[in-house]
Amino acid sequence: MIKSFLISALLLIPLLGLSQVNDTLAEPLISIEKKSLLKNLNITFDMRTEFQAYTFRGWDRYYNGIQFENGFTALGFSAKLHDRVNFSFRNRFNKGSDIQTLDQLGSNIELAYLNIKASPKLDFIIGKTYAFYGGYEYEFKALEVLEYNDIQSNALAFVTGAGITYQPSVDHKFGFQILNSRTMLYDDIYGDVVAENIQEPDWPVAIVGNWRGSFFDGKIQTIYSLSYSNQVEKKGTYFFTLGNKYQNRNLTLMYDFNYSYEEVDTKGIVTDIMAGTSVAEDALYVENWLRAEYRFNSKFKGLLSLMTSSAYGDATSDRKHLRTSYGMVPTIYYSPFEKIDIRFFFAYIGRFYTYSNYAKQEFDTAYHNRNEVRLGIIAPLLLL
Repeated sequence: MIKSFLISALLLIPLLGLSQVNDTLAEPLISIEKKSLLKNLNITFDMRTEFQAYTFRGWDRYYNGIQFENGFTALGFSAKLHDRVNFSFRNRFNKGSDIQTLDQLGSNIELAYLNIKASPKLDFIIGKTYAFYGGYEYEFKALEVLEYNDIQSNALAFVTGAGITYQPSVDHKFGFQILNSRTMLYDDIYGDVVAENIQEPDWPVAIVGNWRGSFFDGKIQTIYSLSYSNQVEKKGTYFFTLGNKYQNRNLTLMYDFNYSYEEVDTKGIVTDIMAGTSVAEDALYVENWLRAEYRFNSKFKGLLSLMTSSAYGDATSDRKHLRTSYGMVPTIYYSPFEKIDIRFFFAYIGRFYTYSNYAKQEFDTAYHNRNEVRLGIIAPLLLL
């Protein structure tokens, strides 16, 4: 009986499998006639995985740590939908997916926008996109940056809105955007720590303008920007960046200057130092960032990033200096493959934080530092 059952089962299994295969292939998602559309579709998978060993010393903190970490993992799609219409989408998996109360998308959705080419020189962009802030530190995808300076570490880069770009010549391009200044309602971000004189505006809006320039056959380049964002009613942030780049065959130098005056502290550093019961007001951040890259040969490249950031409180009165942070990130890249961009890297990250006498006396702050060594892999992969 058992033998007959097994024989019958073995005879039926191929028929069942054939039925399932036939059902699956009967209606392919992409027909033969439409396979040519794939040439207009790009699928990317970006990942950075690293082994970290770090220490934190100073103030009231003393700890060590060793771990593996997925620093950046994202899947992106871009497609040419029409001769004049392009679409871009990116989902970063190591970000929160909670729906934001203002733009109604999860914060893990970094990009979801249409680019419409009105003419060879004029483009319209609408959807969730990156703000047209200046500087080359901001220009890098987070995949490529192991440590951001203080402003970029705490800035909101991806928001919903609309913008235009106009390129009157090969060497110059101008951009202008009107965006939401945040992805959440103010009360949802800060809760009960809102100051009494702070109210939600009808529209928390950001206005951003930038200019990209190129000189001497691309050896000198610039990305400058100026923006104003209305965080709350009658209070906002004035932010400008001057990004400069020099490039020759093997050497690239980049320097950014950032200035952000915030009538309501959006970066949170001044608020944390003051440790008050409400969000700090009249905060000022001034930064310098320098990155040098040198390609030794086709397989090895060296990088060095240097940064400083100064934070001030009560900026409208006497600009009380609170803190200056310093950072250095020397890195070595090794690229073993010619036809695929996979880089192994070894890096040291050093961050050092000093406080003014005023901050020490008023807020009981103290010097501290963080030292970290990373060994990992960076892989911006083009799947299709």
